[in-house]
Amino acid sequence: MGAPILELRHVSAAYGRIKAIKDISLVVHPGEVVSIIGANGAGKSTTLMSICGVLPISGGEVYYDGRRIDGLAADLLPSQGLCQVPEGRRIFPRLTVEENLDMGAFFRRDKAAIEHDKNRVFQLFPILLERRRQHGGTLSGGEQQMLAMGRALMSRPRLLLLDEPSLGLAPLIVQQIFRIIREINEVDGVTVVLVEQNANLALQASTRGYVLETGSVILQDEARALLANPDIRKAYLGE
Repeated sequence: MGAPILELRHVSAAYGRIKAIKDISLVVHPGEVVSIIGANGAGKSTTLMSICGVLPISGGEVYYDGRRIDGLAADLLPSQGLCQVPEGRRIFPRLTVEENLDMGAFFRRDKAAIEHDKNRVFQLFPILLERRRQHGGTLSGGEQQMLAMGRALMSRPRLLLLDEPSLGLAPLIVQQIFRIIREINEVDGVTVVLVEQNANLALQASTRGYVLETGSVILQDEARALLANPDIRKAYLGE
């Protein structure tokens, strides 16, 4: 399988005195979609924030593309090919759709390639082409999620971290978002780590999965094996 693009070794992190994640180890290889599932408060989003340096870790090590990155400033990572789409989208509401996309490429100077990538985003999300002159704050929730993903893609990520992309969206929009996640993985070659409350959808779109409970990994397996696991189906798939 080759060297991992992402590796967490015994990572712990806390909010003040409250330990949020404890001794988490996980590996992601290039070309995979790896999902992290678990109940609310299990530590899923905290794990992503620890990878990105948004939340400093209190123990362990984080490696991206063979280099240790814990301790690096979060804003340095997109230019190295690691980008996160945070929970809640966090687009710039007063900027237009196109200006939001330009912000995703703020560190790039290759104008022709930027324009090419913007056209690719518009191909993936045709509604954004229609809305390109609208302010981000006037978009629907689903359109804002598409814009947040499109903005991240403008950084040309090799590894994309997606935090709850289906949160609060209508089922039809959720299906569309997951179709695009599969496409950017299979067609564009982007490796994806997916944190998602909808465990069924997440595992269907994934190569492998990790199950978190109270801040620790309690199980990891191929996604299809997790989908077939009766304990997982009962605890996380509503059966």
